[in-house]
Amino acid sequence: MKNRTFTMIKPDAMKNGHAGAILDKIIKAGFRIVALKQLQLSKEKAGTFYEVHKERPFYGELVDFMSSGLIIAAILEKENAVAEFRTLIGATDPSKADEGTIRKLFATSMGENAVHGSDSDENAQIEGSFFFSGLEQY
Repeated sequence: MKNRTFTMIKPDAMKNGHAGAILDKIIKAGFRIVALKQLQLSKEKAGTFYEVHKERPFYGELVDFMSSGLIIAAILEKENAVAEFRTLIGATDPSKADEGTIRKLFATSMGENAVHGSDSDENAQIEGSFFFSGLEQY
């Protein structure tokens, strides 16, 4: 059964010119892009998106980082999409990520780790709906 996941190419990867290579890896891994847009998050929108982390010590830094430049938001479709995408992107800490994963190839640190990937089917739905209306998903 095909399902969906959500991703963002983060400001560090955008600034470093890796968006095209990341999208290429995603497509070559068999994901279908069902929604895609480039934008810059305001601090308010970044704060709302990452509200689940509000009580954590890194929240303010995360909001500042995610609102610091352009991002690409996307909804992806594939069988077992969430788990497959988490495998493709690799560990949050790029030094611990498997060879060939997006974070191993393009991330510079745990904080600037190139991409976001949903951690559950439920969160993928919530996160995708945060960025895209039903009319924007194909």
